[in-house]
Amino acid sequence: MNPFTTLRRHLTPAQINIYFSIVCFFSPPVLGSLVSIAFNAGGVWSAMLLAAKRRRFNIDRPMLAVTVAIYAYCAAMVLASIVNGTLAADLRFFLPLITFLLFPISYSTWSITEKSALARIAILASTAACFGALAMAVFQYHRLGVRAEGGAGNPIVFATVTCLAVMTCLAGALSGIEKRWKLLVLAAIAGAIAIVYSGSRMIWVAVPIASIVVLLINRRRFTGASLARFVAIGVVVALVIAAIGSRAVLDRTDFLVSDWDALNANGDHSTALGLRVAMWEIGFAAFRDMPIFGHGISASRALMKQGFHEQFGLSAGFSHFHNGFLTALVEAGLLGALALASIFVVAAWNAARTLRLSVDPVERFGATIVLVAVITYLTGGMAGILVGHDILDATLMVFLISGTYLASGRTAAPTGRSAPAAAPDASLQP
Repeated sequence: MNPFTTLRRHLTPAQINIYFSIVCFFSPPVLGSLVSIAFNAGGVWSAMLLAAKRRRFNIDRPMLAVTVAIYAYCAAMVLASIVNGTLAADLRFFLPLITFLLFPISYSTWSITEKSALARIAILASTAACFGALAMAVFQYHRLGVRAEGGAGNPIVFATVTCLAVMTCLAGALSGIEKRWKLLVLAAIAGAIAIVYSGSRMIWVAVPIASIVVLLINRRRFTGASLARFVAIGVVVALVIAAIGSRAVLDRTDFLVSDWDALNANGDHSTALGLRVAMWEIGFAAFRDMPIFGHGISASRALMKQGFHEQFGLSAGFSHFHNGFLTALVEAGLLGALALASIFVVAAWNAARTLRLSVDPVERFGATIVLVAVITYLTGGMAGILVGHDILDATLMVFLISGTYLASGRTAAPTGRSAPAAAPDASLQP
């Protein structure tokens, strides 16, 4: 038999989705930008399949609500450039918005995968990602002497996506979807240690908040006695993680204290904390100048460089204001910031509705990973990047698409010659 024919028969749409999903959940902490390449390439391929009528749009109310919010944000960014007369100059900065625009297209193709199969893929791929993240973090921190950045190339981005993997493992262990809960707990601990080595303080805050939310969502699985024991175990694990990463914790705490002292005592804005405070002052001043439509997506760099020079006598420049909503306010005004906030509000509302009405473990797991993504991104984005980074944007779409589909979407069958020859989750059966 022709080997290409054999390969084609093996690579059914459902099988391709399985491999694609593994890459999307495994790669962010370990392989970095591969998640962006895979997600965008998959979205473009899905668009071609839709145009050829080998797929069909799978539209449901929760997905449509998130799509409207995402498209409103993209429209606000474009509108800001039109108002400022910089549309032509800003075109190259609009390329990252393609990742967001692919949301309904990727959703329609991803939702041909059977829900329980996709949930197990997310859990097991995240498990492998956590162990991979720890291996890279230990090497980078102890051997290279730098803050762990995994395959992401940035400690903040690495910590953010690793946090998502950790919470996916924890949610999977508590949901009962995957029976090997001890392995998942061990993976979550490994990922948490990697986050400590990253030195990303805001994600250190996000981890306990998200963990508590996951525990509260799954509280019915515990009796009063077992819950108390579980909390005690959690405290011990947290202390062990802190002890292992004590050097990183102490170093980052010392930096924060010294930066705070330098800022308050001497007005020194050259430290990490001082630069952030300076950026926030520059950003709010820029927002007050153009509060409704903002200055346009390309204006941030120029405004920041000018503000550092004129207000603080510093020669510095960044691509964002180290606060996701402030960046949106400067670039697209209130319209942009409100549209960006609506993405997270709508996603969280859909998830909360599912948790209130459904007892199905797969649906509740989907809602949980959506809430985890919302908490992680909003917490990290208060002093770092919210959107506008290829890895973060693609990973956000992965969690919103898969989580929304698992929580409240319906499974769609591919059409025409692409119809699968086998059950979508056949290869995942234990």
